[in-house]
Amino acid sequence: MKRLVLACCLVAAAAPIMAQDAYRPAFDPGAMTDRPHGTPNRVMVLGTPHLSQLPKTFTPDMAEPLVVRLTGWAPTAVAVEETPGIVCHRMRQMPARHAEAIESYCFDPALAAAATGLSVPQANDKAEALLAAWPAEPAPAQRRELAAVFLAAGEPASAVVQWLRLPASEQIADGLLTAPLAAQLERLARAKNETYAIAAKVAARSGLERIWSVDDQSTYMGPEPDQNAYGAAIMQAWDNPAAKAQSAASDALIAGLSAPEGLFALYRGYNAPALADAIYKADFGAVLTEPSEAGFGRRYLAYWETRNLRMVANMREVLGRKPGTRMLTIVGASHKPYYEAYLAQMRDVDLADVTPLLGDAPR
Repeated sequence: MKRLVLACCLVAAAAPIMAQDAYRPAFDPGAMTDRPHGTPNRVMVLGTPHLSQLPKTFTPDMAEPLVVRLTGWAPTAVAVEETPGIVCHRMRQMPARHAEAIESYCFDPALAAAATGLSVPQANDKAEALLAAWPAEPAPAQRRELAAVFLAAGEPASAVVQWLRLPASEQIADGLLTAPLAAQLERLARAKNETYAIAAKVAARSGLERIWSVDDQSTYMGPEPDQNAYGAAIMQAWDNPAAKAQSAASDALIAGLSAPEGLFALYRGYNAPALADAIYKADFGAVLTEPSEAGFGRRYLAYWETRNLRMVANMREVLGRKPGTRMLTIVGASHKPYYEAYLAQMRDVDLADVTPLLGDAPR
């Protein structure tokens, strides 16, 4: 009899292990209803195409109507999809791991380092010190100095904010800001890139002193796989009906940019709630089920989720500097669903819907 009872107990204990569903934790911070003391942090996520990839007919000044509306939201912080200079500095210490990412995603501070005599860590520390003692009405020379320091820190977007806050007559080479650095700032300020054509202008017009770079391209997934096999597997996963439909919809929005409401139609499309599911089916859900023995698709998904988690963690760190921050964060549209899903779990973050700022579609 004891043997029978023991056998029954063993079967009962083993059955849940074989058949149980995935474990769900009891604690869900996103479901909590408590509120912070004081003004909550608010984050508005603007999903964007990468402006550099738009047709030549699109010029940076065409983003002006969007800049005006975003400025009207009165952000007190602006975050962008750029890798922080200090992260790039760490990546440069391990070039064998990060050479390709450094080349593609890291600003080269060498010109500013030569002009200022500051390394990236030193320049980051100096920028923090300058801002800690920043006067309410800084002199133009102070803004030019800070712009040079930001360039040396590997933070060109923040340098452009300082440049844009100067009167045109004061946008000159002076002191640490040498003529080559002033020319570099001029080029960046005119770049066909959402960081400069949108974010830097919004930050400058909102009276902000800097932009927060929150991307992180330092993910290391171990030794590189067979690149040809990896690329072929990912491309095959992306060859699906959802991806083709999404691409066609994007092409139609871009083709309509020259219409009177073309810019806002484009951004309404890139921020539509339904896009989140479409993006997942076209891309990340497709690679999850990619069947290669090496798990190429799952490696890609691990990189993507790790990157987005770090980006959101970087934003959360910024929000902790000054509780009650209104953050506008501008990011490639494929990141937006992940941003919002992760931010929604934070106990001191309220999400703001960007779609009302983009207007209603014509009836």
